[in-house]
Amino acid sequence: MSKKTKKKLDENFDTEESKEEAKEESEVEEASEDTKKTDDSQDKEEAAKETSVESEEAESEDKEDSSEDKKSSKKDKKNKAQEIIDELNDKVMRQMAEFENFRKRSDKEKTQMYDMGAKSILEKILPVVDNFERGLDAAADGDSFADGMKMIYKQLMTSLEEAGVKEIEAEGEEFNPDYHNAVMHVEDEELGENVVVEVLQKGYMYNDTVLRHAMVKVAN
Repeated sequence: MSKKTKKKLDENFDTEESKEEAKEESEVEEASEDTKKTDDSQDKEEAAKETSVESEEAESEDKEDSSEDKKSSKKDKKNKAQEIIDELNDKVMRQMAEFENFRKRSDKEKTQMYDMGAKSILEKILPVVDNFERGLDAAADGDSFADGMKMIYKQLMTSLEEAGVKEIEAEGEEFNPDYHNAVMHVEDEELGENVVVEVLQKGYMYNDTVLRHAMVKVAN
């Protein structure tokens, strides 16, 4: 083999080796780039996942805050509603108490007015009773007319008792200025001090009040 032919063959061999090496280097570079792209893609995916997790956490926190705000708002509304209810209940209770006091005052005033009217009428009837008693004391025994008047007098006194009128006990009792009106005084050693010895005019009570004091004679 000539030197020229050998040299040419060597050059061709070198060229093919260079091509092979260049091809291998190109494949390595492509593999490296693919690996790099894969790594970059994984990094992006991880970053996206982290961002998504952070976003979800933020949304969850926002929801919790919103829920707490709603609860707080509902609680405030409930408290205000309860305050209004308590205020209305207090007003109703006060009005009921005022109405009850008004009813009691009205009943008391009605009773007082009735008693005043009754006392006024009874005070005018008492002189008639006194005259009845004087006339009956002066009537003769066995007089049929006087007997009829006694029956009418008894009926009148029964009606007065049913209306709440009763005679004040005086003769033989200790003098009491709340019920008795002393117009005369006598000295009597046989009687005790301040004892009513005679009733000059009968006194009467109407329920628990004095309708007319008894006019009496008292021993000192």
